[in-house]
Amino acid sequence: MASIRPTRLRHRPGRPTWIFRGGRARCASGLFDTLDAGLAWAAQHQAAGILAECANVGAYDVAVSEGRFPPTKAHRGTADHVAAFGPGSRHIHLTGGHRDS
Repeated sequence: MASIRPTRLRHRPGRPTWIFRGGRARCASGLFDTLDAGLAWAAQHQAAGILAECANVGAYDVAVSEGRFPPTKAHRGTADHVAAFGPGSRHIHLTGGHRDS
């Protein structure tokens, strides 16, 4: 299989980015412009983990502004809470580079 060549990242306001994080990884191991590019990379490397759609802004801010997560408790919005907040958007679980059934 041909290798996928990395491209220079560019900010695209209003368009999501797809982030891959392996099951045991602490940080993301892939960042993709499209879902198809992320799926192709995962298939090429037979990667297992989660491919998640993320806005080009903070996940906490998006969830609050869209009304998906009201900051109704005292700890919500604190530095630790915001830093640990997951995207809560579309995501795909992958095993061996393919979608889980």
